[in-house]
This record gives sequence, C-alpha cells and structure tokens, in this order.
Amino acid sequence: MSSKQIDVVVAGHICLDLIPSFGEADADLRTLMMPGKLFNVGPLTTATGGTVSNTGLALRRLGLSARLMGKVGDDLVGRAILDSLRSRDPGSAEGMIVTKGHPSSYTIVINPRGVDRIFLHCPGANDTFGADDVNYEEVTGATVFHFGYPPLMRRMYADGGHELETVFRRVGERGVVTSLDMAYPDPASEAGRAPWLAILERVLPHVDLFLPSFEETLFMVDRERFGRIESERGGDLIGAADGALLNELAGRLIGMGCAVVGLKLGDQGLYLRTTDEVARLAPLAAPLGIDARSWVGRELLAPCFEVAVAGTTGSGDCTIAGFLAGMLHRLSPEEVMASAVAVGACNVEQADATSGIPAWKAVQRRIRAGWDRRPLSLPLPGWSWEEAAGIWRGPHGGRCTGGEAR
Repeated sequence: MSSKQIDVVVAGHICLDLIPSFGEADADLRTLMMPGKLFNVGPLTTATGGTVSNTGLALRRLGLSARLMGKVGDDLVGRAILDSLRSRDPGSAEGMIVTKGHPSSYTIVINPRGVDRIFLHCPGANDTFGADDVNYEEVTGATVFHFGYPPLMRRMYADGGHELETVFRRVGERGVVTSLDMAYPDPASEAGRAPWLAILERVLPHVDLFLPSFEETLFMVDRERFGRIESERGGDLIGAADGALLNELAGRLIGMGCAVVGLKLGDQGLYLRTTDEVARLAPLAAPLGIDARSWVGRELLAPCFEVAVAGTTGSGDCTIAGFLAGMLHRLSPEEVMASAVAVGACNVEQADATSGIPAWKAVQRRIRAGWDRRPLSLPLPGWSWEEAAGIWRGPHGGRCTGGEAR
C-alpha cells in the first residue's frame, strides 16, 4: 500500500438516486411508460449516486482512504446528498463543494427485475464543475486520482474537452496515477453530439487507467458501428462483443496514449488490455509499488461471480473500486481483475450502490473459498481458460495454455 496520506481522490459526478422498489414481479416497461398509466411501486430507496459517491464510498468500505470531490447546489437535494454521505461515512463530505444558484443533480432509477435499468437524470451542478474546482493540493497527497462521468458534466465536454484535459494534465504533473471512467450520454443530447473521439485523443495521453464500459467506448470511438449494432440487435450491444472487437477497441484507446484499458462488460465481466511499452507503465510503478513488467502486454477477461441480483445500480463504479483497490494492494493483473468483478458482484446483492460492499479481506476470503463464476457467452476464439485464476487469457497477452474458448 502507498505511504501517501490519501490512497485515492475520487472526483467528478455526484447525484441523489431515487430508486422505487418494484418487488418480485417483472415490469413491462412499455406498460410502465404508457401515458396516464398508474403503476404501483414499493418503498423508495434514496442514496447518493455517481462516481464520487459510488466509487468513493466503495473504496472507503474496502478500507482505503478516499477523498470525495464533487459539487452540489444549496438546495433540498444538495442537503440530502451531504447528509447521506455523512450518515453513511463520517468525513466523506468534507471535500464537497456547495454552490449557490444551481440545482443539485438527481437521478430517478427505474430498475425492475428482469430488465436493464433506465435513468431519468438531471445533471444540475455537475454541469458547472471545472478544472479549478479540483483541490490540487489534496490531489498531490494522493496515490491515485479517479475522475468519472464527464459526459454528464457539461464543462468537461464543452470546448472540445479543454477542461477535462486540463484536469488530467495538472494531476499528472504532480506524479499521481490518473484514472478515468465515462458515462453513456443521451445520443440526441448536447453531450451525445460532442466530438468524443477527438476529446479522447486529447485527454488519454494524460490518463494512465481508462475504465469505461464497452457500450460507451463503442459509442465514442466508432459511432457508425455503434449505430449499426444497436439497430441490428435491438440495443443488445454487449451481445455483439467478441475477442477481436474488444482487442480492436482497446488497441485504439492505448494508441491514443493511455497505459491500461479496462472495458466493463455488464454481466459478462471485465476485459483488460495493457500497453506493450514498459516505459508507459513506469509512471504507475513507483506510486503504486507494482512491477511494471508484469503489466506489459496483457489481455485478460474476468467473468462475473454468481450472485442473487437485487439491483445493478453502481455496479460499474464498484467494479472500478475493486480494480483500484487491487492495484493499491499490489496484486497481480489476474488478481486485480478477480477483485474488480468480485466487488462488483457484492454490489449487485443490494438494491443501492454501496451497502453490499464488505471489507477488503472479506472479499478476498470469498474469492479464495471457490466462489462460482457465471458462464461466459462471448465468443473468444484463441483464448484460454486458467482455472486457478478464474481468468480468460487472450492471444495478445502471450502464449496460451489450457482449453480454448469457443
């Protein structure tokens, strides 16, 4: 573990999640959204959401020191966000900014059993967050800086991503490991029309760990293919993923300048590809205390663990928390990947984003106890399964042994 005062600064998007309960019955969303229809729901769960809350609180529940940096308005929702943070983890709201004249962000999470969730989102004060809102003095005392959801923060994507680049350039100059997560914007919105490929080309040279979802990446890197697959598969984008496409997308991202790419694959797990250049990994090695050579040229896929799913809100954010925690604990790439999907699995056992996350040692004990993995449906020709690690190893990651995936 790093000897620095703070393990991770988590900055970016924060909101209040309003999550109505749908009980045991599956909901037909077409009926649910019918004009004039009254649909009975159960009790309301309220919880803070977004990267700052989800990843930040998950890291703190795992036993790491995490500083939260987000922005809320001076209103009822903003006070509820701050009160929620304080009640769940005293001290977690100390790095928050309260701004006057802007509403706080909230999200209505429609998450019935049997279907993927839908979000009704108001970005609020997140749209005003800029590079000067980051407390760089505190960042300097951290090992990792993680920023999330710039597509839901207007100043981060306006002007070609200038503010986002400024944040990562300033942080990188302080010798802090940088990490970035994205979000999938409404394609018809201003954020959806932003030049994301150009923004990534501008920002990724300053990013060490890039941890978006497969869908977000495809949308931003290859909009034409995204539209074609979405039309052909009725929105089931992950079902179109295979080893070749994952390798292609990750390769393009690494070519833009980042060192490590992790693509979240929903219930299919987490894909990893790393740079072939030891020199690009060197800036991570000293702060994290890892052997850069063990991370060179890796291609891995960790399938999800078997759990009873109560809700998927925050699952990607918690997977990232597990990934960062694994790196801070100086684990091997295989162990980092297993830890990431394990923390994500713990998340979905509860309806909210972080209450299912146990202490780090409890996560590791559960993995070592032989926790079953979910079967993988993605085609991975040329890949091999490593039973001991519970990991699929790709052709890019060196010579393969064992049984080949279909």
